Amino acid sequence: MTAYAFVWITKYYTDYKYEPVRSLALASSTGHGTNIIAGVSLGLESTALPVLVISVAIVSAFWLGGLFGTAVATMGMLSTAGYVLTMDMFGPIADNAGGIVEMSQQPESVREITDLLDAVGNTTKATTKGFAIGSAALASFLLFSAYMDEVSTFSQEALTQEVFVGGLLGSMLIFLFSAWACSAVGRTAQEVVNEVRRQFIERPGIMEYKEKPDYGRCVAIVASASLREMIKPGALAIISPMVVGQPLLGAKVVAAMLMFATVSGILMALFLNTAGGAWDNAKKYIETGVLGGKGSECHKAAVTGDTVGDPFKDTAGPSLHVLIKMLATITLVMAPIFL
Repeated sequence: MTAYAFVWITKYYTDYKYEPVRSLALASSTGHGTNIIAGVSLGLESTALPVLVISVAIVSAFWLGGLFGTAVATMGMLSTAGYVLTMDMFGPIADNAGGIVEMSQQPESVREITDLLDAVGNTTKATTKGFAIGSAALASFLLFSAYMDEVSTFSQEALTQEVFVGGLLGSMLIFLFSAWACSAVGRTAQEVVNEVRRQFIERPGIMEYKEKPDYGRCVAIVASASLREMIKPGALAIISPMVVGQPLLGAKVVAAMLMFATVSGILMALFLNTAGGAWDNAKKYIETGVLGGKGSECHKAAVTGDTVGDPFKDTAGPSLHVLIKMLATITLVMAPIFL
């Protein structure tokens, strides 16, 4: 039931059949700035209903069966992972099909079909990411409970200054990780743009389809950057709990860090995933012919929003549910050292 609710909530906020995305498209008619403001506010609003669903799911599962009941609920969500992963593949396939159609100069009618499929793919990608963060929330609660059973440090005197600092560090970790993930996309995009400009200057026939671009060079830039740029965020996720958990601060500070990182990570992931998907489908909605259609000023503003949303929904957002599970796993494994 939790997975089903997540899918429908995410669909409501990212499918242009519904009011939120249409309102975002309408905001594009007054400029780039209003598009960004509307997208950010939509993403922030979209965190409310999923959090209520997660809260009800965790509390009801715990009341019905304790930790075992929560584990059963978590496995219930994860049992559909195979179907969800299949849905997640549809979006990139439809997106790349649209690119092939455009580059091969197919008739406009063909592009209209692939645009419609691409819009559906954006929604399915967003719903699968919503499912992922929901299952991550349940799994992280179990791992956190296991950690607390291992260290048993919270007591009446648990709320100390160090514990408060641990909570702050956990929340900061999520924001810093997201910042590094988004900046990694920005730096890589700059490298690709500079390479494309270089090829246009050195091979002017590319724009007239008389020469073939060097696709391999762009692929190499992206592949190299994808490994290089993830070193810092990966190291941050691994080293942070180990540093905080040293005897100087202790196991209960790590518990606070883990709790706040999980809560902040869930909220941030919901915001990034939903805002990015809504920006993309607002652009697709305008491309259907409303509000001026392709090439209009409204469409240009929507393209700006989509560009901002891409690292949100494709990089930082999906990475966060992995981060919070990894933090929980690392702290559980390292618990004897923290003690």
